[in-house]
Amino acid sequence: MSGQMCWLPTPQANEENILHLRTHSSEDWRPYKAFIQYAVPDYEIPGSSKGWATYQKLLRSGWTLVPATQANKRFVLSR
Repeated sequence: MSGQMCWLPTPQANEENILHLRTHSSEDWRPYKAFIQYAVPDYEIPGSSKGWATYQKLLRSGWTLVPATQANKRFVLSR
C-alpha cells in the first residue's frame, strides 16, 4: 500500500517537525507512531529526526512525500 508522508510540527514535540502519515489524501495527518503497521524504530542517533527510519522505509515502498506548504495542516494528536 502506498500513502503520503509529511514533516509537520507537533505540539507534544515542542514544535519539532516529525513525520506524519496518511493512507488516503482525504484523511487527517497523524504522527507516524500511530501507524504501528508501518512505523519502524527510530535511529538511536542524538539529534536525529523523529520518523527518519520510517520515512526511508516508506519512501522505498512507494509512499509520496508531500511538502508541508501543500499539506492540509489538520492533524490528529495521538492518544
